[in-house]
Amino acid sequence: MKPKGTDPRILSLAAEVAKSPEQNVPVILLKLKEIINTPLGSSELKKIKQDIYCYDLIQYCLLVLNQDCSRIQGGWTTVSQLTQIISHCCVGLEPGEDAEEFYTELLPAAAEHFLVLERRLQTCFINAAKGEEKDELLHLFQIVTDSLFWLLGGHVQLIQNVLQSDHFLHLLQTDDVQIGSTVMTMLQSILQINRSKRTKMLLKLNRQKEEEDHKLQLQLERQRAMRLSRELRLSMLKIVHPGQVEKHNREIEDKSALIIQKHWRGYRERKNFHQQRSSLMEYKAAVTLQRATLKFLAKCRKKRKLFAPWRGLQELSDARRVELKQQVDDYVRRHPSTQMSDVTSRELHSQAQEQLQHYLMGRVLQERAQQHREALMAQISTNIEQLMKAPSLKEAAGKEPELFLSRSRPVAAKAKQAHLATLKHLQAPWWKKLGEEAGDAIDVPKDELSIELGTLFIGGTKPP
Repeated sequence: MKPKGTDPRILSLAAEVAKSPEQNVPVILLKLKEIINTPLGSSELKKIKQDIYCYDLIQYCLLVLNQDCSRIQGGWTTVSQLTQIISHCCVGLEPGEDAEEFYTELLPAAAEHFLVLERRLQTCFINAAKGEEKDELLHLFQIVTDSLFWLLGGHVQLIQNVLQSDHFLHLLQTDDVQIGSTVMTMLQSILQINRSKRTKMLLKLNRQKEEEDHKLQLQLERQRAMRLSRELRLSMLKIVHPGQVEKHNREIEDKSALIIQKHWRGYRERKNFHQQRSSLMEYKAAVTLQRATLKFLAKCRKKRKLFAPWRGLQELSDARRVELKQQVDDYVRRHPSTQMSDVTSRELHSQAQEQLQHYLMGRVLQERAQQHREALMAQISTNIEQLMKAPSLKEAAGKEPELFLSRSRPVAAKAKQAHLATLKHLQAPWWKKLGEEAGDAIDVPKDELSIELGTLFIGGTKPP
């Protein structure tokens, strides 16, 4: 049964192989190398390998390996590239319904064809006379060997077939140093793969044995606990009056049911908590971000309202103008204005100007007085803090009392503290400022103040 959704490149290639003459088939099959080397995902590459196997393109490649290389276009180079295609297509292939045929017939046949091809290359290499020709044949022999090793790495069960093959033994018995070193390197790699396979099997068996021992130990402990529980129950039944046995059994059943329900509910709640932990963290993070965003947008809207330009009055319709004019006339009729002379108007204007000037001068004086009061309060609070946390007279040095005589040092200390607080707030990351208001106080460690102020005394510090 042909698969659905086959790659159109494979369909066209299979049709071209079926219609082309026999001597052109090897060159056409080389197009498979471009198809399987396309950068695709693992699932797509598996699908391509399945399609290649289902359309018998791997079998065509194996048939080409049996042909005479002198009749094939490209000769040994084409044949060696076909071995690479076969090994890459067979490794990672999931044959599906034809698994038995793939593992019992195609894979052993591919390994045997590779060995036969290596023997033929070995013979040609020994009979070759020119140095360039021998180097080319040795390179092709290495390619076929690498293809065979790649096939054995993907299907470890073929190692036994290769080691028992007469062709492989003949390759080991060669007198040529270069061919022999290549074959011995492959043999060493095969043995390492076989050893790693055995190690994995031993680890798997040990793991299975440990799991079985653990299950057996749990079963024994469970049986021991059940036996002790039954013995305790029998000892309790000997003490209980015969008429109270049924009541005692019901009480034990109720207690057992409560214990089972308690453990089950605890397990269920823990499981639900672990499942909901990630969503709960996401919910809290979303709430925090939304709160900060809403505050930021509210501040932006407030700023836009404060600094929005005046757009003027909206245009009024004729009916609205008539209505507003009628309202103004009614108000003037109900509140008639008294006539005032020009002299009286000038006097009122001069009085208003004097009162406004008096108010403005008084406000300036009030602001200066308020600033003076704030400076005095800051000085007093700083002096009090220094006095409360200052060292005793016994511990004080000769210059420390002079620090309390200067009025400029407390003010400088307070200014330095405010300056460092502002710098620290500006250097802090943005996420630490989320949710802060404009008037929030910022604390600065006293170590930073002492380092910044140098010899200036800060309350609470003592001489070493």
